[in-house]
Amino acid sequence: MVFLAVYVDNILLTGNDEAEIASLKSFHDSTFKIKDLGYAHYFLGIEILRFDRGLLLTQRKFTLELLEEFSSIVSSSVICLLDYNTKLTPHDGDLLPDLSTYRRLIGKLNFLTNTRPDIAFSIQHLSQFLQAPRELHMRAALHVQRYLKGEPSLDILLNHSPTFNLLAYCDADWGSCPHSRKSVSGFVMFLGDTLIAWKSKKQTTISLSSVEAEYRNLRRLVAELSWLIRLLHEFGLTTITPISIKCDNMVSVYIAKNPVFHKRMKHIEINCHFVRQKLMEGLIRLSFVPTHQQLADLLSL
Repeated sequence: MVFLAVYVDNILLTGNDEAEIASLKSFHDSTFKIKDLGYAHYFLGIEILRFDRGLLLTQRKFTLELLEEFSSIVSSSVICLLDYNTKLTPHDGDLLPDLSTYRRLIGKLNFLTNTRPDIAFSIQHLSQFLQAPRELHMRAALHVQRYLKGEPSLDILLNHSPTFNLLAYCDADWGSCPHSRKSVSGFVMFLGDTLIAWKSKKQTTISLSSVEAEYRNLRRLVAELSWLIRLLHEFGLTTITPISIKCDNMVSVYIAKNPVFHKRMKHIEINCHFVRQKLMEGLIRLSFVPTHQQLADLLSL
């Protein structure tokens, strides 16, 4: 098998057939005049480092360039991100005189979340004020910069362990947005020992209960897993279901497993039926996890 990943004019080529890889590179060179850079070391701003246990993905260079760009307004480093109890609103403080600076900073910080799940929650919160950023929003964004200054080299390890079991955690913070009272969802996915996906996002509609907020997040996670399973099947991984999902809301687990509850939850009926369908098909295995063991809390609280 040979896999070709293309983003505009950036190409990654990999597989288990060296002769086919060489043939494909030769064909592309004769057609498009490509430049063979050898083993992958840098791709779309992400450094790829080989390690005894697998591959390390890091954006250290990108982080240092970002810190240098804003060095005039970023001073000392800090060891903690934004306080989770800090809830900014669209009307806090005075409008910034230059809106483009804030927007450019948040755009680059958002790109940095490709390898930094630790800042994902803070960036999704700050991204909500791009239309009219204010001084307090900029101050919070610079606090994230100061955190990065203290930890510029955190990375993601793609472990070469032969274990390919999928495991996911999901959580939601009901009505946590003080302005809109919308909930914030978060989930993480593991393939074996490797963290492969994470998401922190404010829900698009207001949930009428904590169960509804959890279930909307659960439906989004199951949809992502359905897509991921199709992709992994193309890679030859066909025996990795059912996928274990850990949820710290016991009522959500009961609703997914017992259709009798669905008639009491008409406002989220479609979400209920979608998750239950995937549960009955054997795609997922839903189970309860105590809140203190809920890894997705980092992305939702």
